[in-house]
Amino acid sequence: MKSSKNESPSFARSPCPVANALELVGDQWSLLVIRDLLLGKRTYNELLDSPEKIPTSTLANRLKRLEDTGIIDRVAYQERPPRYAYSLSAKGADLGEILLAFVRWGKRYIPGTKTLKPLKGGG
Repeated sequence: MKSSKNESPSFARSPCPVANALELVGDQWSLLVIRDLLLGKRTYNELLDSPEKIPTSTLANRLKRLEDTGIIDRVAYQERPPRYAYSLSAKGADLGEILLAFVRWGKRYIPGTKTLKPLKGGG
């Protein structure tokens, strides 16, 4: 999706912002990883310990994808074995507003749902 100033961007399906946002975070796990980072989780094991029980290979894949798209940052905190801490970039933190909208909608229209811990901004 990156392009220089002189060429048109190349989109997988269309230039629609919704379609392209879904290409980045529209699978069933990415927004949950972002949610957990917003809630203060930082390490692979903390993210793995979420109630939805994301499979290890799926978590590794999503973290790599989110890092490659600039939504999260990864910093090594241990060399042997290698261990990393994850955090949201400014681009990723901006998804918090979208997650809050999901929280409000879910609590309003899906009986029995509840937030595990409030997101910043009132979840």
